[in-house]
Amino acid sequence: MSYNLLKGKRGIIFGALNEKSIAWKVAEKAVEEGATITLSNTPVAVRMGTVSALSEKLHCEVIPADATNVEDLENVFKRSMEILGGKIDFVLHSIGMSPNVRKHRTYDDLDYKLLDTTLDISAVSFHKMIQSAKKRDAINEYGSILALSYVAAQRTFYGYNDMADAKALLESIARSFGYIYGREHHVRINTISQSPTMTTAGSGVKGMDKLFDFADRMSPLGNASADECADYCIVMFSDLTRKVTMQNLYHDGGFSNVGMSLRAMATYEKGLDEYKDENGNIIYG
Repeated sequence: MSYNLLKGKRGIIFGALNEKSIAWKVAEKAVEEGATITLSNTPVAVRMGTVSALSEKLHCEVIPADATNVEDLENVFKRSMEILGGKIDFVLHSIGMSPNVRKHRTYDDLDYKLLDTTLDISAVSFHKMIQSAKKRDAINEYGSILALSYVAAQRTFYGYNDMADAKALLESIARSFGYIYGREHHVRINTISQSPTMTTAGSGVKGMDKLFDFADRMSPLGNASADECADYCIVMFSDLTRKVTMQNLYHDGGFSNVGMSLRAMATYEKGLDEYKDENGNIIYG
């Protein structure tokens, strides 16, 4: 059901890769709610992914860009304003990747060059994106900029590794830039801390299937799906949330406020054999 929450609004969705991705769902919902949008992802993702199928379905253009490259980001905002016919009303940053996670480097054995890459892609790109938009005066007053985060920014989670550091930085950028952009142009900047979600990026985290199950057992409402996250993003893009800014908003079925649930407790004492090395020591990284 459509409520026309974004009727007449223009948006940019960064990070839609395939039907599993939250950004993909957000793009679909945004158009359903009356918005016109552009899509952006890396040139490699555009060539190898299925973004073109989404652009055809939604009748929108794809603007390839490396989100760590300022010139590319400036071009996304310039072209989007040309294509959509005016300033932008909402932006979604759904970008995250850790080479250390992909290479199975534990947190106490990080490759620091790879850590730089993790932070640049997953967090600093958010700053570059906002700064590029602000310098070009690309966002309408009371526009909404969102990034997707995770509770590991505040609490330690097995296997989440240096992505936790990136999410903590991401949320800090939302607060720091949110103050400046809010004061000067009434643009609001927030992050949404989503439940573990079986996206392409999320499935690369060690033990993601078990983390997904644990979070679902812990949460009184269960895990929030990608579709439900998209609904929340639409509300945050709409005029219904014009005075919400600089917030990290939990969308996790209540997980972030639960100490221990009965269902989680019932399975708590299961063995740890699969997490031990050949000497019988538990691998905590």
